[in-house]
Amino acid sequence: MRIISFNCEGIKNATENGFFDWALAQDADVICLQDIRASESELADPVYTPDEYFSYFFDGYDPEKEKGGVALYSRVPPKAIITGLGFPVADSQGLCIQADFDKISIASLLVPEGNADDDSQNVKFKFMEDYLHYLDKQQRKRREFLICGTWQVAHRKIDVANWRDFQSTSGFLPPEQAWMDEITGPLGYVDTYREVDRESGKFTWWEDDRLRDKNMGWRFDYQMATSSMRHRVLNGGIYTGEAFSRHAPVIIDYEWELSF
Repeated sequence: MRIISFNCEGIKNATENGFFDWALAQDADVICLQDIRASESELADPVYTPDEYFSYFFDGYDPEKEKGGVALYSRVPPKAIITGLGFPVADSQGLCIQADFDKISIASLLVPEGNADDDSQNVKFKFMEDYLHYLDKQQRKRREFLICGTWQVAHRKIDVANWRDFQSTSGFLPPEQAWMDEITGPLGYVDTYREVDRESGKFTWWEDDRLRDKNMGWRFDYQMATSSMRHRVLNGGIYTGEAFSRHAPVIIDYEWELSF
């Protein structure tokens, strides 16, 4: 099973930049998109709903903020599609869509951005708190979970260039790192990319082209899986050959046959 996760910062712009031309050649079983910045009614063009996939959108898009919305594409029809997480921020902004298959659920997640200098950071912290409670409840279900998306946190020092300069910056604040510790500790989730590549300098987001050229970036995008998936991770990579947005697609192969 091959999963691609990508924050497109606008599905229309990413498409114009060649994302679907690239993605359709990767033979992925599931493609998870974040921050599509479009309502589902705007995506009637077949370019956004490739014949090879069943296409699902959760379009809590806020035109004023020009942020939000997630999508999930699957070669195999899921048993069910679940939108939202059951708390206001996630559901009003379209931050999560989940596809349930036989014995596994795959989600496309967009954690809200924060700024340490304004109230958006409090919104982010509230989301993080509510999401921990959500994940804790999910532990009671007898199935695997694979959560693909933009987590808006560089978990370790190796996940951000020049980390010493960003200790007071949203995305690398101590409470945010502690949140990731909770997810990968007591909650038992695995950062699947780090199962196959533990080197530094592997980033998924760069603020601009100049910093991208210098590879001065952050690793904000993860595929997090329940603990028993750890030994099913086969290969992983971050595609930087083309720039479809300021984020780079994350591609992970798993020893798993997707079925419904």
